[in-house]
Amino acid sequence: MARKVISYQLSVISSPRGARRGFTLVEIVTSVGIVVALMVAVVIILNPTAQFAKGRNAQRKANLNMIIGAIGQNKADNKGTFSCSSGAVPTTTTRMASSSGNYNIGPCIVPTYIPSLPYDPSTSTAKWVSVTDYDTGYTITQSATTSRVTLTAPAAELGETITYTR
Repeated sequence: MARKVISYQLSVISSPRGARRGFTLVEIVTSVGIVVALMVAVVIILNPTAQFAKGRNAQRKANLNMIIGAIGQNKADNKGTFSCSSGAVPTTTTRMASSSGNYNIGPCIVPTYIPSLPYDPSTSTAKWVSVTDYDTGYTITQSATTSRVTLTAPAAELGETITYTR
């Protein structure tokens, strides 16, 4: 039996001089460099850490505003005097919390004026469980001469001072 040998001839299609397929290493490195530069610019512009800190400061402002509003309503209901079973608002800066050594404002304004006491978003000990178990992370003081109450957020970020006085 005779074998038939079939031979195929492969032809290479040549392209005109200078035409090529794919990318060179220089083009790839340049493209990656541009993408990295754009990503760095976006991170610098957006600065997520500062944006989160601004958000927490906004939350602190809203929280203090809510508490000072409840204190104002309590005063309005009691002919200009803040009525609280914990006694008068201290004239020295004191933390608002249910634990000993702090000013226990919770039972005086919750739930009559606000449903629960808001607390600092980043203070590790700040929490709200009930009027007998909470720590706002905020401080309160009353001026001895004017009887004006001042609330402060000591954990404010970005060098900001957050206080409300009424």
